[in-house]
Amino acid sequence: MGVEGEKEAIKRHIEDLRQKIHYHNYRYYVLNEPEISDAEYDRLFHELEELERAYPDLITPDSPTQRIGATPLEEFGTYEHRIPMLSLNSVTTEDEVRDFDDRVKRLLGIARVEYVVELKIDGLAMELVYEHGSFVVGSTRGDGYTGENITQNLRTIKTIPLRILTDDGAPPLLEVRGEVFIPLRKFKELNKELGAKGEKMFANPRNAAAGSVRQLDPRVTASRPLDFFAYGVGRVEGREFSTQWEVLDYLRRIGFKVNPLIRRFEDIEGVITYHNEVEKKRDDLDYEIDGVVVKVNSIAHQESLGAISRSPRWALAYKFPAREEFTVVNDIIVQVGRTGALTPVAVLEPVQIAGVTVSRATLHNEDEVRKKDVRIGDTVVVERAGDVIPEVVSVITSKRTGAEREFRMPDRCPVCGAAVMKEGPIVRCIGVSCSAQLKERIRHFASLRALNIDGLGEKLIEQLVDRKMVSDAADLFFLTKSDLLKLERMGEKSAQNILDAIETSKQTTFARLLHALGIRHVGEHTASLLADHFN
Repeated sequence: MGVEGEKEAIKRHIEDLRQKIHYHNYRYYVLNEPEISDAEYDRLFHELEELERAYPDLITPDSPTQRIGATPLEEFGTYEHRIPMLSLNSVTTEDEVRDFDDRVKRLLGIARVEYVVELKIDGLAMELVYEHGSFVVGSTRGDGYTGENITQNLRTIKTIPLRILTDDGAPPLLEVRGEVFIPLRKFKELNKELGAKGEKMFANPRNAAAGSVRQLDPRVTASRPLDFFAYGVGRVEGREFSTQWEVLDYLRRIGFKVNPLIRRFEDIEGVITYHNEVEKKRDDLDYEIDGVVVKVNSIAHQESLGAISRSPRWALAYKFPAREEFTVVNDIIVQVGRTGALTPVAVLEPVQIAGVTVSRATLHNEDEVRKKDVRIGDTVVVERAGDVIPEVVSVITSKRTGAEREFRMPDRCPVCGAAVMKEGPIVRCIGVSCSAQLKERIRHFASLRALNIDGLGEKLIEQLVDRKMVSDAADLFFLTKSDLLKLERMGEKSAQNILDAIETSKQTTFARLLHALGIRHVGEHTASLLADHFN
C-alpha cells in the first residue's frame, strides 16, 4: 500500500472511531443506556486523540475531540435566523386556553384540533444548524431575528450531537431548536463548588445556564453541567414533516434528547387535564418548568394559521401561577431551630404565590441578610418552590424611601435569653433548656421522614412543652390518655388516635430512628448509610 493508500485507510479508521464515539455519547448522555464500559470508551477516545495528533490535517469541526479546548474569544459574533424564533403568547387560565382553541378552530374552519403539549423548560432557547449532518453553527434566540453566535460553547454540551445519527442520509440543511438548561441537582452541586472556592454563586438554574453559555472562554462553559432538550426545527431542506409529533420523533431518532413527558391530545380538554397533572408533579422533576407549551400538531394547519406580530397563532405558553412576587418586609424576627441555630425570618405583607398566601420568608442567616442587604420596610422579590420555605430572593432598592431599618442579630436567644455563639455564618443559642429548641427537636422526631407520628402537630407539641409534660422526645412514649385529655381541644377519640400513632411509630427502621434523633450533620442520607453499615 502506497503513502496515499495508507493515509486513506487512516482517514477511514478515524471516521469509524468518530462514528462509534458519537453513537456511544448518544447512548450515555441522551438515552442513559451505555453499551460499553467507561474504560472501553476512554480507549476509543484516546485512540482518536492520538491519531488526530499525528494527522492534524484530518481533524474536523464535528470530531468528538473538538468539544473542549477552543481558544477564548474576544467577543461573540451575531447570527441571523433564517426563520424567526418567535415568542409565545402566555395564558394562565383554563378559559384563556379554551378561547385559544375556539380561535384556532374558527380560523381553520374545523370542529376539532389535535395538539402536542411540551413542558416549558425554564432555560434559554437556542438554534443549532446542521449541514449534511454536521453541527456548524449554534446561536442564542436573541431578539428572535438575530442571536449571538456561541457555536464554540454549544459544542461543549454533551447532549448536543456534533453529528446527527442517520441511516437514510442527513438533510443538506437542518435547523434544530431547543432549550439549554442546568438540572436542579447539578445546579446545587455547581453552587456548592463555587461557594467553596469563594466565587459568586448563581441565584437560580436559569441564571447559571445563561452565564455559562455566554462565556468567552469555552473551557469555562465545558466545566458547567449544561443540558439540552430539542423541541422543534427551523428551516429543513431535503425532508418534510406533516406533524409536530413527527418532528419530535425524528429529532429523537437522529440523536437529540427530547423530553419524555411530551404528550399528544385530540382536543383541548386533554391539554388542560395534562397541564394540571404536570403542575402537581413539577417539584419531582430535576429541572425547572414554568408551564407547558401547547402546539397545533398539524404542520399544514400551523402554516395556515401563520403568525401575528411576534407570536405564532398556532402555539401558546400555558403557564403555572407565579412563584415569585413583590411584597414588603414589615419586620424581621428570629426563630430558633432544633440545633439552636438562630434564623432571621422576614415578616411580609401577605402575598399570593402559586395559589398560597405567603406571609413569612426565610433569610437563612445574618450573613445572607447582609449580602442581600434586606432591611425592614424594603420591597422584595419573594420566591416559593414546592415545599421549600418561601425565600427573599432580592431587594428592589429603587423602591427605598430612606425610612428602612437595618437588621441586627440579637446577642442573646430571643426565647430563653441564653447567650449565643457564632459558628461561621450560623449563630446558635447555647442554652441547654431552651424551649424553642426542644419544640423543634420533637417536631423533627415526629415528622413524616422520621418516626412519622400522625397527629402530633405544631400546636400540640407547643402545649406539651409549655405545660412541661415532655422534656425530651423520649417522653412521648410515656404519655397517657389522661395526660392528653388535659390539653385544649382534645377529645377521647383524638387522644386515642395520637397514642395509637405513637405506638405504631415504635415499629420503625434503624435508619429512621437515627434520623429522628436529630444528631447534627446526620441527615436522612447519612442515617441510612450508618444504619446499613452497622446492620
